[in-house]
Amino acid sequence: MMDPRYRDVGKATIPEIALDNGVKVKIICGKINGVEGPVKDIVIDPEYLDVSIPANAFFSHPVKAGHTVFAYVIDGEGYFDKGKDSYAYEVEGSITLILRESAWSVREPCYFHDGDQVLVTTKDTPLRFLLISGKPIKEPVAWYVLLS
Repeated sequence: MMDPRYRDVGKATIPEIALDNGVKVKIICGKINGVEGPVKDIVIDPEYLDVSIPANAFFSHPVKAGHTVFAYVIDGEGYFDKGKDSYAYEVEGSITLILRESAWSVREPCYFHDGDQVLVTTKDTPLRFLLISGKPIKEPVAWYVLLS
């Protein structure tokens, strides 16, 4: 346990990089291609990325083994599994990947199995999502869903 801290992170302090395939990434916390976000020195070693993928493109990103990783779709539609078929996966124990139709769309979180890389692809629709990861703190989480 530690005292809470506040970080004022303005839009102008968040770097954005463009990858060769047209993908754009705003780096709030973490590092891509040597570019580091403004939020640093957090105990759980988080990564917080705002990713925009154009239609018919992909985003591949390494993640740290043992970290909890999830994506939250802000706009568009995309595939968060290599085979574009979420039903092909079996889950044992706690659910870490939501099994549903293959494409994820707006306001849906996608939880990943432990691994070393995330691969996200698009077809005809561009996609914008948050990619968030961090070292688990092994505390219970109370999920809340806002229905509008």
